[in-house]
Amino acid sequence: MALDKGKKAELVEKFSTKPGDNGSSEVQIALLTQQINSVNEHLRTHRGDEHARYGLIKMVGRRRSLLKYLSRSNPASYRDLLVKLGLRK
Repeated sequence: MALDKGKKAELVEKFSTKPGDNGSSEVQIALLTQQINSVNEHLRTHRGDEHARYGLIKMVGRRRSLLKYLSRSNPASYRDLLVKLGLRK
């Protein structure tokens, strides 16, 4: 369920705000979204995996708090990120 190096590097490059940026809110949210989607797929086939479900809940909460921070600090970037990731229709 962990991201491979290639996919992670691709996401960092796509969502980074400047060269060498790998820790901004946008990048962290994109990586969390990818992990959340991966765990969701895992849970569709392994319905009884409560440990994965707990991890999913923690990741969703972390992403929610990062999105809340981004909406307060940079609303334009927040709206752009929601469109790119396809969140909150």
